[in-house]
Amino acid sequence: MPFAEYLQPLLRGAEITAEIAAASMVLGAILAFAAGLARTSAPWPFRAAAVCYVEIFRGTSLLVQLFWLFYALPLLGVSFTPIVTGILGLGLNIGAYGAEVVRGAVLAVPRDQHEAARALNLPPARTLRRIVLPQALPEMMPPFGNLAIQNLKDTALVSMITIGDLTFRAQQLRNITLDSIPIYTLTLLLYFAMALALMALMRRLERLVAHDRVARRAPA
Repeated sequence: MPFAEYLQPLLRGAEITAEIAAASMVLGAILAFAAGLARTSAPWPFRAAAVCYVEIFRGTSLLVQLFWLFYALPLLGVSFTPIVTGILGLGLNIGAYGAEVVRGAVLAVPRDQHEAARALNLPPARTLRRIVLPQALPEMMPPFGNLAIQNLKDTALVSMITIGDLTFRAQQLRNITLDSIPIYTLTLLLYFAMALALMALMRRLERLVAHDRVARRAPA
């Protein structure tokens, strides 16, 4: 098979990889904020649930988590398609790491900011939305960028639960043709191209968040 013909099936796999990475990052961001904020200010039952979630998913292997969701969870009567399982597994895993980023950034906001909000009789929700998060978000963005890149690389593991992503397609082609060098070289380049695009997107978001923070500080 000529070198160029390897590209088409690999691009189909790369498309699935990009879809799974994007969906799992959205899910992970939602879970990160929910668990991270729960650990800082929620009532104790929610804090306890958030701690259990974060410690379990940070303390166990992502591959084992995917296997459990794909092979063990259906035995309990709950099953998902392979794509949904991959998104769920990656999202839960990255969300646990992101929760610590959120918690650290929120706790880094100076205490006198909270005291000033209480002095103004601002309710907690408004304090969080108007004072805490605008200061914490810029601190979260660089670690979130690193987590997004890590999540993209972790998508390679979904090939182990029968998803036809980029890694799965590369393995299929290699098994058929035994032509390892061009196949895995193209695979590396495609992952690298997706990582570059993702890094550019995250840097753009960092600039937007930083600009918004400066705009909020500017005098009227």
